[in-house]
Amino acid sequence: MTQPPGFVPYNKLQVRRLHKTIYGLKQAPRAWFDKLKATILNLKFSSSKCGRSLFVFSDNKFVVYIWVYIDDIIAMGNNTKLIHSLVSQLNYVLSLKDLCDLDYFLGIEVQRLKDGSLILTQSKYISDLLAKTKMDESNPISSLMVGGYKLSKIGSEDFSNPTLYRSIVGAL
Repeated sequence: MTQPPGFVPYNKLQVRRLHKTIYGLKQAPRAWFDKLKATILNLKFSSSKCGRSLFVFSDNKFVVYIWVYIDDIIAMGNNTKLIHSLVSQLNYVLSLKDLCDLDYFLGIEVQRLKDGSLILTQSKYISDLLAKTKMDESNPISSLMVGGYKLSKIGSEDFSNPTLYRSIVGAL
């Protein structure tokens, strides 16, 4: 990197410290998460023992959960005013984009019922996976194993597309 135009260094042996991370650097996502985490912890949330990207706020009868996945944030709880207040405070610090109600996230469809409960399904994810493998017209069976099939020490023929196979196994 070079100094900006017009910058005259006082001492050529000194190093300048950036106060902001530069977008596109490997450290930028970590710096963003660290700033997000510090902001959330300052709002009296605690970091969950289940995972470093889950934060919990509990105060008497109110509970709010924040889950962070890469640059997506899900905030859920039993008090909508508290959640909106939280989102506005985070927006002030981090300039968020609020996409409102959650309907699809990481392959999980979210349906909200009239009584406030949620139904979580992966039917679209599975349909897309079946279409990807050209198995969307296949008939279902009750057992995943073919009956009477003899396993061999020698193995079987190689897959015609090992990349597709790895992708499907990873998706499952």
